[in-house]
Amino acid sequence: MLIHPAAPVGDVHDFDFLAGTWNVLNRRLKRRWCGSDDWDVFPGTHRFEKHLDGIANVDELRCPERGFSGMSIRAFDRAQHRWAISWISSEQGVMFPPVYGGFSGVRGEFYGTDIDEGVPVEVRFVWTRRDPDNVRWEQAFSRDGRTWETNWIMEFTREPTS
Repeated sequence: MLIHPAAPVGDVHDFDFLAGTWNVLNRRLKRRWCGSDDWDVFPGTHRFEKHLDGIANVDELRCPERGFSGMSIRAFDRAQHRWAISWISSEQGVMFPPVYGGFSGVRGEFYGTDIDEGVPVEVRFVWTRRDPDNVRWEQAFSRDGRTWETNWIMEFTREPTS
C-alpha cells in the first residue's frame, strides 16, 4: 500500500461527527483543467453509519436530480493511524482508488492517486467540521503535485431529528 507523503495520521473517532442523515448542496465543476468557474449545482441526501466498533463506516450519497448515487467505504488502519476512503459511483459501478489520511482538529486531509481523462492525477479530499450541524467536503486534483484544482464541493446540513 503506497500512501501519499502528505497524508496525515488520524484517530478512529475522526468521522463520528458524520453519523446520521444530511442534506447536501453539491457544486461540481462542469469542466476541469481549463480555468473554468462554471459549476453544476444540485441537491443530494447523505446517510452515514459506523460499523465494526467504529473502525469502518459506510455512507451513501443520493442525487436523484442527476440520476446517480455513490457510496464511500472507510476503514481505519490501527497500526498506521490512518483512514483509507474508497468511493463507488452508481455511474461506473467500480471502486475508485483510496485516499488516505486523518483529522487534525476540525480539518481532515486525505490524499491518493487516480486517473482523470486518461491522465494520472493526485487527489485530495478536505473535510471541515464547521459546527455539529454543518460540514464541508471538497475534492481537488493535481497533475503536478503543487497546484490543485478544486472540482467538487459538498456543503452538508444535518437533517433535523423529530
